[in-house]
Amino acid sequence: MSLEEPEPDVPAPVAEQSPDELAELLGDHVIGREEHLNAPGYVIRPDAVQDVLSTLKEEAGYDHLSCVTAQEYEDRYESIYHLKKFDDPTQEVSVVVPADRENPVSESAEPVFRTADWHEREAYDLVGIDYDDHPDLRRILLPESWQGHPLSKDYDQDRPQIVPLRENANPLQEDHRGEDDTDTMFLNIGPHHPATHGVLHLKTTLDGEQVADVESDIGYLHRCEEQICQNGTYRHQIMPYPDRWDYISAGLLNEWAYARAAEDMADIEVPEYAQVIRTMGAELCRIAAHMLAVGTFALDVYGDFTAIFMYAIRDREKAQNILEDLTGQRLMFNYFRLGGVVWDLPEPREEFFEKTRDFLEDLPEALEEYHDLISGNEILQMRTIDTGVLPPEVAKSYGATGPVARGSGVDYDLRRDDPYGYYDELDWDVVTEDGCDNYSRLLVRLREVEESAKIIEQCIDLLEDWPEEDRTIQANVPRTLKPDDDTEIYRAVEGAKGELGIYMRSDGTDKPARFKIRSPCFSNLQTLPEMAEGEYVPDLVAALGSLDIVLGEVDR
Repeated sequence: MSLEEPEPDVPAPVAEQSPDELAELLGDHVIGREEHLNAPGYVIRPDAVQDVLSTLKEEAGYDHLSCVTAQEYEDRYESIYHLKKFDDPTQEVSVVVPADRENPVSESAEPVFRTADWHEREAYDLVGIDYDDHPDLRRILLPESWQGHPLSKDYDQDRPQIVPLRENANPLQEDHRGEDDTDTMFLNIGPHHPATHGVLHLKTTLDGEQVADVESDIGYLHRCEEQICQNGTYRHQIMPYPDRWDYISAGLLNEWAYARAAEDMADIEVPEYAQVIRTMGAELCRIAAHMLAVGTFALDVYGDFTAIFMYAIRDREKAQNILEDLTGQRLMFNYFRLGGVVWDLPEPREEFFEKTRDFLEDLPEALEEYHDLISGNEILQMRTIDTGVLPPEVAKSYGATGPVARGSGVDYDLRRDDPYGYYDELDWDVVTEDGCDNYSRLLVRLREVEESAKIIEQCIDLLEDWPEEDRTIQANVPRTLKPDDDTEIYRAVEGAKGELGIYMRSDGTDKPARFKIRSPCFSNLQTLPEMAEGEYVPDLVAALGSLDIVLGEVDR
């Protein structure tokens, strides 16, 4: 008889169903069929959202609500729920929910997927769709007093907007003591505080010294990035903007998200040589992003600016120097082009390779320093181990991705699971940690730097030996791209912070009719109450730092 503990019961992965099998599974709820470039689409009644999504989640295995897109047509409103499987994100389905033009009401998906909470609030705020049964349907980016919905067709941009004083009044009544005689206090954290990583306002209710409730108040930046992209041409005018979503260090990763969606929509095949360059550049950006995340996290937890933060900035600067040599810029790269990259590696190539290899050779020693200073630090361990706990199923329900999800043991990485670029030709591993806490998310980022270094080194080896006559950096792309009318696509890449996706719908012109950005920071930030409630204020700050958000990507 074996003394080993029995293996836990793990549900077997659900086999992939054909579009007709899914339609049969959904039955009478389906009132129409569509074919998006990335997935079959099923048009359903607006009062059947929860039944349909529950069926797809429980019986077909679509457990990842990646994104919710809302848009307005001449005769209707429409919500699209982009579903995937965490076990295999290449299995996708689009649930299309039309709503009446005069009375746009649709059933909420929040009881099925918690991530729908914020996504539907954004759809209500910007487009104007009401979601029945939503637990908290109110504006999320704009003040409650705002008139109109900025992405609707009849929105008057010249209408004056008045935000009355009551919108900014202290929400507490004169009597601060509740009926149950508990000691509660309202605490504003941010929006002008370095620990909030940007203009984030945390409305925090304390019960004694513990966090009883926390609400993230976002929307201070008003980026209008989606509308800007809808006014730009596919071929030339959109690509400079992705750098500005996560403006810290994920520029090439952001550019790749748009490039992947547009190239698949226009059926553009990127040359293999350009794919290798893209992969190398993207991983340099990932290292730069993780260095900043690690340094600022340590700064949040125990305030060490001189050593740890500056050490991280030192190594981040080395990656930025290489990226500057490659792209000509340090942050707003604008290096990708549809079909490839704007130019080849800098000359002399040997110096570029040597500089990059020197950086990679120094990384192991630098990472050992970080483990000595940060992960091996007793104070940081006390502050981060078993705090900010995010169980894996909760992370999935919120649509958390990237290091946040992988720190909860969710083995999900689009570079491996939905391959693009040159990743599937290289030897590297997806990093996960099972601690589900602030400490695990730190370890994931430190270990991912090692994997990124492995990828970059293999790319350098390939580029060094690449025959000169085969160094094609761009495909032959038409000067003007006009995809067929009503072509729809959702594509995503593995950004430094998680799944960065783009939905686009064409109307037959050279500009997209709808451009939707699926920001990983937006979904990841939504998990903060799950990690912080019941903890102390310093633990709340540590949990927020472990999410590694950038408000430019949250507000878009």
